[in-house]
Amino acid sequence: MWRDESVTYQVARRSLSEIWHLLGNADAVHGLYYFLMHALFAVGGDSLVTLRLPSVLATSVSAFLVAATGNRLVGPRTGLIGGLAFALLPMVQMYAQEGRSYAMVCALIALSTYLLVGAVDHSSRRRWTAYALTVVAAGWLHEFAVLALPAHGLTLYLSRLPRAPTRSWAVAAALSVVAVAPLTLRSTGQSGQVSWIGWPHPGEWLVIAAVTLVGVLCAGYATKPAEPATGTRARAGVLRLVRLALPLLIAPTATLLLASLHEPMYLDRYVLYSQLALALLIGAAVDRLWDAAGRTVRPAVSRSRPVLFGGAAAGVVVALLPVTLQMRTPDSRKDDVTAIAAQVRTMASDDAGVLFMPARRREWALSYPDDFRGLTDLALRRGPRAGNTLEGTEFSADRIRVRLRAFDRIVALTDPPGQPEDAFPEEAVKRDVLRQEFVVCRRVQVKGGQVTLYARPGRC
Repeated sequence: MWRDESVTYQVARRSLSEIWHLLGNADAVHGLYYFLMHALFAVGGDSLVTLRLPSVLATSVSAFLVAATGNRLVGPRTGLIGGLAFALLPMVQMYAQEGRSYAMVCALIALSTYLLVGAVDHSSRRRWTAYALTVVAAGWLHEFAVLALPAHGLTLYLSRLPRAPTRSWAVAAALSVVAVAPLTLRSTGQSGQVSWIGWPHPGEWLVIAAVTLVGVLCAGYATKPAEPATGTRARAGVLRLVRLALPLLIAPTATLLLASLHEPMYLDRYVLYSQLALALLIGAAVDRLWDAAGRTVRPAVSRSRPVLFGGAAAGVVVALLPVTLQMRTPDSRKDDVTAIAAQVRTMASDDAGVLFMPARRREWALSYPDDFRGLTDLALRRGPRAGNTLEGTEFSADRIRVRLRAFDRIVALTDPPGQPEDAFPEEAVKRDVLRQEFVVCRRVQVKGGQVTLYARPGRC
């Protein structure tokens, strides 16, 4: 379990009243998800399997809907390849096994995209209502789901549709935005929670560029001028798919990056659903390649298509196997809350105090309270539940100084070396007292953090 999952785990185990009061102070954007997980924990228990099961199921639904959309627009082969490609994408695999809302949001956007295709083909109030409700549900699971709406709007613009379906979509989109607006307004007041998000680093830019390039190349190949043997109906379906997928691949990410010029807010998981579009484009391109191989002048190559493509697919799976296996290890996450808690229990004694630096790292302790039992939280004034917060509230800097000086041994949980230090007085006083009045007895690096035992000189 890592820090975001740990937050889900501890919040979902609170009472409904406690969750409601928490959302007034923090994490309103995840409120609906917390209520859903609370209900699921009540039915299935609060195990890690229960925590991650919704994401696994949601990813399966997304893959099915990619296949259904590809089948509807082009044909069963495009749909099948697209669905399989979606399940193999590294980013999809990452969030398929995480106890957060992103896979569920992706499934709902996949459904809304499928419903959009149906509503355009057979416009009716019932279909557009279903589309709007799906977008609203996705938006209430995470507000950035509404970034799919500009992509859908661009699809309709590129498709040169009659006014009636375009007007119906505009009404559905406007109502969806209005329905999600209360959540957006509430979460805007809590934007300090994500003040840690920075501008994408070079590695993230490389991934964004690579994904976009692959999508554009697939779109270009799939829409090459048709061979005489290719039916105009099939080509029209491919063009529709590309007009649907390319905006969904590019627009949400681009919108979030543009918004980040004002305040950094881009994280790849916020637009996980853009992977739906990449899978559709891969499906269309590989389907086109299949047809091209069938028209080759060499009959042996044409007859061997199943073997050749099956071998290529197996090669892709094997090539991705190291990534797949790595994503199922703690090293694939930013931190390992389980390992951190276990290290505290190994290092600490019951007469020690514990210090979280910065205070938000208290989340490491909340899912494994038994490993911290007997330790005095030196800075904590009011616990998370009592204060309706995620990490609790801390004493003033002067009070923290007094409490630290009352102990001879302190276990400090900190970020890895090289991370910026918070400048708040409450954080500065922790560092000052430890540096001036204690010595380091032992320090252990753990994935995403470090656990350090401090003691008075001569007391290690």
